Amino acid sequence: MRILLIVNSFASSVTARNTVVVHRRLGEGIRTPDGATPRRHDVEIVETNRRGHATRFAHDAARRGVDVVIGYGGDGTLNEVATGIAGTDSALGVLPGGSTNVFARTLGMPNDPVAAVEDLVRGIDAERVDSIGLGQVNGRYFCFHTGIGYDAAVVQRVERHGSLKRWLGHPLFISSGLSTWARGYDRKEPHFRVTGDGGDDLEDGYFTIVLNTNPYTYLGNRPLDLSPHAGLDKGLVAITFTTMSARAILTSLAGALRGGGVKPAGHLDIRTDVERLRIEHDTPFPYQLDGDALGESTCLDIRHVPDAVKLVFPTRD
Repeated sequence: MRILLIVNSFASSVTARNTVVVHRRLGEGIRTPDGATPRRHDVEIVETNRRGHATRFAHDAARRGVDVVIGYGGDGTLNEVATGIAGTDSALGVLPGGSTNVFARTLGMPNDPVAAVEDLVRGIDAERVDSIGLGQVNGRYFCFHTGIGYDAAVVQRVERHGSLKRWLGHPLFISSGLSTWARGYDRKEPHFRVTGDGGDDLEDGYFTIVLNTNPYTYLGNRPLDLSPHAGLDKGLVAITFTTMSARAILTSLAGALRGGGVKPAGHLDIRTDVERLRIEHDTPFPYQLDGDALGESTCLDIRHVPDAVKLVFPTRD
């Protein structure tokens, strides 16, 4: 089998040593129970050095007929790889290399890449490949979520300190969230309107999270569980906060940490099994996809794309 390993060497958990280990294990395959010679794979490795590079590598690999294209880095790297191969016969492989690795952990993979590669190799050798749905915003795919408004403003602030992200991880997100709350985001006036599937038109959106999978993210080892209705075989889930009241938001998020998703409340607009959604305003608002800030927009067209990409599902013994 032909495999391309796309590595973001700047990701927080990627080192020269574990990259060598991962590369070797992918080539070796898994030994069969009867001790027969394992399947061996032809593994090519490339490294990214700028935004969008992984998408170019992945697109070229799909054009050449590579069987599996693996994103080894953070969630942003994975997003670029998925975007590059969506709609092709090449399958997506996932290896955690960032600080949070939401999508890999949602699939049940260990957060350590050396441990995770064992599950990935088993999935490849067992040919556990199936098509999954992705979300799409203005033509750009996302694997697990997009954030609009306050959420995206926090990510923008984190990326201004990108050189610290590798070393500080979650503390940097927490400090950025607090500083954005205090002086980086208007908490008095709504930022956008929401129209589309699953509910009435909404005029007073402050921030929205659109889920393709659940949880939304992890705080250390704790999943932030926003909706059990989100999944790779379902439509999208859109959760919009219609207030920036600290008490309302913290109450909802505390409930999400306990599991079972956020509960219906007067300050929440919750839509499930969403196929299409539009978010717009005369004044530009920030948005992010899979943890990567993409700037600001006055209009986002969001849709669910069934069977968008083939995914190698990790397999345990």
